[in-house]
Parts: sequence; C-alpha cells; structure tokens
Amino acid sequence: MADNINNNTGGGGNAGMAFIIGAVVVVLAIVAYFVFAGGGLGGGEKDVNVDVDLPEVSAPSVPAPAEG
Repeated sequence: MADNINNNTGGGGNAGMAFIIGAVVVVLAIVAYFVFAGGGLGGGEKDVNVDVDLPEVSAPSVPAPAEG
C-alpha cells in the first residue's frame, strides 16, 4: 500500500509580499484622494490675484535697405 506523501514546500513567503503590496495600494489611494479632491486641507476659497500687465516693448529700428 502506498503512503500518502504531500510535498508542500512553498507558501508562507507570500504573506509578507501581500502586506507590502497592500500598504502601497493604500498609500496610492490616499495620494490620489489629495490630488484629485483638491487636498481637503485648509478650508475656504483662496484669492489668487496675478498681475500680468507688462510694459510695452518696442522692437529695435531696422535700417532701411540699401538702394542700388
């Protein structure tokens, strides 16, 4: 009669990898929330006033072409 032999040599090592991948997924989800939801910190609307009025700049004068 044959003996029932189980050769289970693997397993157990993937638990650490699953934990690391799970932690990375959670961190990416938190970063995505702050990127796409506008942060959510520091409530209220901010006044952004940007002045883009520049002084008028004229091109240098070009000498007249020589007639000849």
